[in-house]
Amino acid sequence: MDLSHLITVEPGKRGGQPCVRGMRITVRDVLEYLAGGMTVEELLADFPELTPEDVRACFAYASGQGPRPAA
Repeated sequence: MDLSHLITVEPGKRGGQPCVRGMRITVRDVLEYLAGGMTVEELLADFPELTPEDVRACFAYASGQGPRPAA
C-alpha cells in the first residue's frame, strides 16, 4: 500500500518539516506522542482529524519508506 501521498512537505509550513496530509501535525509530533506512551487509539481520539492510515504513513516515512524532501 502506497502511503506516500499522506506525508507532505511545504517549505512555509512548520519549518518545512514533513506533515500529515498538509495539516500542521508533523510526523515528528505523531511519533513523539507514541514514543511518550500514548497508544494509537488515544492519539486518534485526541486528534480526530488523523486516521490509522496517517499513523502508518508516519511510521513508513520514519523508516525511510516515505517521500523525502528535496535538498
